[in-house]
Amino acid sequence: MSKKNIIIEPDPILRKKSENLEKVDDDLRKLMDEMLETMYQAPGIGLAAVQIGILKRLIVIDISKSEEEKKPLFLVNPIITFKSKETSVYEEGCLSLPGHFAEIERPSECQINYLDYNGKEKKLKADGLLSTCIQHEIDHLNGVLFIDYLSKLKKDMIIKKLIKQKKEIEKIVI
Repeated sequence: MSKKNIIIEPDPILRKKSENLEKVDDDLRKLMDEMLETMYQAPGIGLAAVQIGILKRLIVIDISKSEEEKKPLFLVNPIITFKSKETSVYEEGCLSLPGHFAEIERPSECQINYLDYNGKEKKLKADGLLSTCIQHEIDHLNGVLFIDYLSKLKKDMIIKKLIKQKKEIEKIVI
């Protein structure tokens, strides 16, 4: 398996809407395994395919703590079917916005329909951190980043810092 490169904001692909996948096959399972490896190495708790440049509705998630047994979730074509009226606030970060965090308010519970690693139809009701993570990652599939929930000023400041970080990384030292 190979680790994939994670795309950093501002990159126009992160703002594009992802398309449904036709089927779950061995090639897709290989991609899911590579995404999971990439997410663990980053380290993160969620990764959408668009974050590695693939505009397909595919997400991997694992909110287990580092000392716990790994419990990865593979979500193919996830659709949110329910969001609670009650909300909760979590400090969110994103592998595509390294080093930036903000408190984001989202529905505290959600329910989704999706296909699993083997292509079986599943339903999942989530709350707490898992609900927040699922909503964050599904936002990615729709071209939305967590900074879009912030004021224009805060969002612009973060993007400006990310552009500066990108330029620093791209400089070649001889």
